[in-house]
Order: sequence, then structure tokens, then C-alpha cells
Amino acid sequence: MTQALADDTRPDHPTHGVITTALSTVVGAPRPRVWRALTDPAEIVRWDERALRLLQPVAQPLAAGSVFCWRYLLGGIPVVLREEALDLVAEERLHAGVSLGLFHFEQTFTLADEAADPPRTRLSLRLATGNSLPVVGGHLDRFAVRRQAAQLVDMRLRALQKWCESS
Repeated sequence: MTQALADDTRPDHPTHGVITTALSTVVGAPRPRVWRALTDPAEIVRWDERALRLLQPVAQPLAAGSVFCWRYLLGGIPVVLREEALDLVAEERLHAGVSLGLFHFEQTFTLADEAADPPRTRLSLRLATGNSLPVVGGHLDRFAVRRQAAQLVDMRLRALQKWCESS
């Protein structure tokens, strides 16, 4: 089960108009296993049911500037998902700029050891996006954007957790 860390708009912050959603879960697997599931395209396509196929190869190991381009389903419609690693520390943090159709955001996965035997990992995902989203013929307001962001974060964390704990 995921745990909410924050979900807010911060008009007093320099990034006015940004919605931040952050959730966390504990995965019953060690950090190297979770990191591999998060960064290996052969694994991503297996745990993320919306990722249909990788459009171009990605050099491993990942480094800042690495780009994943996927054929991806968004509400049943195939779009291109483009993730560019902006900053990363192996097995600790992956910060990426993401374009998913017209939805643009930054996401940061963080991994930390959770005291337990067998080893477990606290996996967090923070997503920051603008408070409106253009769509054909209009835009989604901040409430719809917040709902979509929360669903995306929760879905990705749950899928990663399930995959890491079952394989």
C-alpha cells in the first residue's frame, strides 16, 4: 500500500503553479533489485503494462542525459513517453524530465534501505507538474491534473512493488 507524503500547490514558491504529488511504499526486495526494475528496459516493459515497447536502445548503465522513448498507452491511446535522466545516483535516486503526450512533468524516484530481515526498500516517487494541462479544445484544471498525477504515481509504485516482490 502506498503512503501519501505530500500533495500541494505552493503559490508562495518560485515555481508558482506547480502541483507536487509524492507517495512512498515499502518493497520486499533489496535496493539493487528495485533499481534494476526501475532502470532496465527489459524489466520496465514487464512491470509497466502501459509501456508497449522501447522505441530506441538506451545505453547502460544509465547516466545523466540518458533518454528512454517508449510507445506508451495513455487512457488507451498510444502516445510517446520520453524520459530524460536529469540526475541520478545509482541505487539511490533517479530524477527525470518526462513528456507523456501533452503531459510534462518531473519525477524523482528515491530508494532507501528499510530496516528488516530480509532486506526491504523504501521506494518513493515525487512528481511535479504544472497546475493545468492543455488538451484538444481546452485544458484540464488543477484538480484534474492533481488526480491524474496521483493516479500515475500510485500506479507506478504499486506495479514496481508487485514486480520486485514476485520476481
